[in-house]
Amino acid sequence: MTGSAAGRRLLLVHAHPDDETIMTGGTIARYLAEGVDVRVLTFTLGEEGEVIGDEWAQLVADGGADQLGGFRILELSRALAELSPDGQPPLRPEFLGGAGRWRDSGMAGAPSANHPRALVRAAFDEPVGALVGVLTEFAPQVVVSYDASGTYGHPDHKLVHEVTAAAVARARELGSGPVKVYESVTERSALESGLARVVTVPDNWRMPQDGELPSYPDADITTEIDISGYLARKVAALAAHATQVTVAASGTEYALSNNILQPIASAEHFILTEPERHESLGATDTRESDLFAGID
Repeated sequence: MTGSAAGRRLLLVHAHPDDETIMTGGTIARYLAEGVDVRVLTFTLGEEGEVIGDEWAQLVADGGADQLGGFRILELSRALAELSPDGQPPLRPEFLGGAGRWRDSGMAGAPSANHPRALVRAAFDEPVGALVGVLTEFAPQVVVSYDASGTYGHPDHKLVHEVTAAAVARARELGSGPVKVYESVTERSALESGLARVVTVPDNWRMPQDGELPSYPDADITTEIDISGYLARKVAALAAHATQVTVAASGTEYALSNNILQPIASAEHFILTEPERHESLGATDTRESDLFAGID
């Protein structure tokens, strides 16, 4: 571990297996390689995911074996291993409240939201209290979550955002909250340039329509993490989530079950929400290139 990384602790909270890799896989790989103590905390097992292909199609919840969540623990374990440095024990998955405590709620309006263990049905203080416990025990300086819209409107993503905000506030009252909180987002120009570089659209895939993929104006982005040295790890981790993600032969694009092409960028983008930029963290008008900027 380098001197600058010693004592650094990073917590990334996600709703379902595969979110960690899609949104923050390169960041996870980079900070693990730099010797940072990284933890990935997932709220559900992703039981309501739409399975790609036939091999595992009967694991689904709706009319199937309802075993997808357990299989996705395996996929998450494989993905985190791909993101971990060679020669070191792989990062292991962690689940809020333990694996299976809360269940994937499904998309807005889905009947799965009525399941008694659905995350959206949890008494709000229960996941908040569980996350406060993680924050006080682990004491990360940096926490990464979602934006208020839950990236693309998924009820679980939105709730993760709300739970994280409440837990951070409560942990700070207890004297153990993080210094910085980020929202993981997509930069508009990175999305557009990635789409412009597409040479071949795989069979049965399609390009996204204008505005179909969520993104933020460049001016809103506060932090850009260069993951160019870890792209191969991110691509391998995406491929590990094979029930949910298909990686193009080029290794530069992927698609979910909707077969809408999405580029794999060489940087991951964030918006610093707490604290707002100020001189005590060495803030400038330029983007941060390190989630721990101003802390050391």
